[in-house]
Amino acid sequence: MPGNHLHLMSDTHEAVSTGKTGHDTDAPPALVQFMRDSWLDRVPDDRTHPQNRRLRERRAVVARPFAATHLIVPAGGEKVRANDTNFRFRPATDFAYLMGDGEPGAVAVLEPDGSGHRTVLFVQPHNRGTAAFFTDRARGELWVGRHRGVEESARYYGVEACHPLDELGQYLQELQTSGARVRSLGGLNAAVDAAFSNDDELATHLSEARLIKDEYEVEELRTACAITKRAFEDAIVAMRDATGERAIEAAFWSRARIEANDVGYLTIAAAGQHACTLHWTHNDGALRRGDLLLLDAGVECDSLYTADVTRTLPIAGTFTPEQREIYTLVWEAQRAAMEAVLPGNDFLEPNRRAMAVLARGLIDLGIVRGSLDEVLDPERQSYRRYTLHNVSHMLGLDVHDCAQARAETYRYGTLRAGMALTVEPGLYFQPDDATVPEAFRGIGVRIEDDVVVTTDGYENLSAVLPSQPDDVEAWIAGIWNRRASSS
Repeated sequence: MPGNHLHLMSDTHEAVSTGKTGHDTDAPPALVQFMRDSWLDRVPDDRTHPQNRRLRERRAVVARPFAATHLIVPAGGEKVRANDTNFRFRPATDFAYLMGDGEPGAVAVLEPDGSGHRTVLFVQPHNRGTAAFFTDRARGELWVGRHRGVEESARYYGVEACHPLDELGQYLQELQTSGARVRSLGGLNAAVDAAFSNDDELATHLSEARLIKDEYEVEELRTACAITKRAFEDAIVAMRDATGERAIEAAFWSRARIEANDVGYLTIAAAGQHACTLHWTHNDGALRRGDLLLLDAGVECDSLYTADVTRTLPIAGTFTPEQREIYTLVWEAQRAAMEAVLPGNDFLEPNRRAMAVLARGLIDLGIVRGSLDEVLDPERQSYRRYTLHNVSHMLGLDVHDCAQARAETYRYGTLRAGMALTVEPGLYFQPDDATVPEAFRGIGVRIEDDVVVTTDGYENLSAVLPSQPDDVEAWIAGIWNRRASSS
């Protein structure tokens, strides 16, 4: 059908600078010319980000301490997986925190404007009508899909100004020559890094801004936990007949992609003695009835907020006496830690409570010797041979959120309403540890929940996943019975 044609955007000998591989064919000028012409106009995308008002207010608050200063926050680019294939793109967390989402290469600048700041955004423009449109496998819209483009990005994000990404270099150069005050985040954009060094103070400020979640963020974490429960149940279905850890990982990931954006981190599907390796992500081991499966996994919502939940499941459906004894000890340690999640408590208080329970249990089991004070002595800490990690970290857009926050506001700070964190004690008895009775060797147990601090305590966002040992067995049996009855 006839329609309005795009104007030519450059001459027929335009070079393609990126996205070229050794197996690509050349495009003769006549083909380039033919591919430029006779495209129908598309209906512009008039959608706007549903959180624009909240994000605009957030940017104003974040920028307030940096009067008369340009703040440059890149979204980052795609990461190479192998040769010319990339991992699925996810914008850098600080960019997502300020803008909501983003496309590869985008750069946001909070630019001084009177007594405040305005948002200037640089994005990849549409390239239909150029040779890159069909020859650039990295950015060509016939290869990777239509970009949001400049005008649509301005409308979508509700920003004051939006420019093509190829104008970023000139903009940065003008900032340099004008002597403007600039703070930028490094390691995310080559042009920005060439112009300005990474500003640690800005990175810290953005991390500390994320320490307190608003109600929208808490609701997204609730949603992530709800989908995570369904993904765990998919994994439990797979656990009944699967022979290997990969089937567990695949079942969980499938739900994450069906209902959300992805998993928030590499899934840990650790069966048997693999559960004694804290970050076992190879997931290439066997599932054996009689062993435990430690499944540490979380779904990342489309908003990029992620859950982080661990359940340790008996592969046969019921715990052995030895497994139940260790599991119950870890569960009791988690209960003690949860009780310490109170506004005004030290961030480390839940950890201290959990470690005291674990240490007492290890003494009672005869695995460590000495009084409780001796075992917990900071100069000895013999219990740590079997537990290794603290019980909490912040949670949000990153699974280990707020990582650049200062120690005095995070690790050595106090809990405040709105903080979201994990509570995850664990015990790990290595299969070759001679200090452990043989019946317990190779048992690894971790129980992890996601909580948000409230004004008078906490809300367990992942409480929808059973954790008490009897409840875990009943949960598994119920899922398997429903599966059997529907087959």
